[in-house]
Amino acid sequence: MDANTLAHWRAQWLAEEQAHFQGWDFGYLRGRLIEDMPPWDYQARAATLMEQTDAALDMETGGGEFLLRLHAYWPRKLVATEGYPPNVALARARLTPLGATVVEAKMDEDRPMPFADGEFGLALNRHGGFNASEVARILAPGGTFLTQQAHGWWAADLLAHFGAQPEYPHATLENAIVQVTSAGLELIRAQDWVGSFMLLDVGAVVYYLKAIPWLVPGFSVARHFDHLLALQRQLDEGGELVFEDHLYLIEARKPI
Repeated sequence: MDANTLAHWRAQWLAEEQAHFQGWDFGYLRGRLIEDMPPWDYQARAATLMEQTDAALDMETGGGEFLLRLHAYWPRKLVATEGYPPNVALARARLTPLGATVVEAKMDEDRPMPFADGEFGLALNRHGGFNASEVARILAPGGTFLTQQAHGWWAADLLAHFGAQPEYPHATLENAIVQVTSAGLELIRAQDWVGSFMLLDVGAVVYYLKAIPWLVPGFSVARHFDHLLALQRQLDEGGELVFEDHLYLIEARKPI
């Protein structure tokens, strides 16, 4: 590529790097990010389960985007947690006026949850960390835990383009099943799925990696310009930017 072409791509990708991202909303990439859909419908199942309980918890709600889509199905009591301060403020602004409570708290394997025993009939977790024993504790007898997670090797081929490795290779369906059942929950459904997602231009790759900073730690256009150029050459030669999508779903119930 000549100097003018390189300058063009650099300027364009730097603009994508600075594009605004908030919550967990990838609407900016509409038409530029094409994803296969798994065989289950997490949103529909969550809506059904919400209608069957008086108290639900959504763990790591982001900016509340997912709960807003389910507003028609909210139970009498709805609580959401979020650990990233800018998202806490955003979720509160969106959800509190509608009657939900947003609690600032990080969810992971080592932290207790700031809720009472048996407080919820439903715990939802979409791509967030969780402590299975704590989930079991805060569920009422007969309560349900529904989680959709990205497999630890999700998008490993995308990361490899930038010399990065998956940060959570242990995050597999098999390991999650062990955690959930060891916590005393009864497995209702467990499903693994492998598909793909496509980014239609390199600028979309830049935005995606800046929005999910743990994928390629320290990612920037300046630092990874040569890697981005390699992807651009791939497109110029008629290739596509297609990467592996790998998700799993678990539905489990606390015994009565």
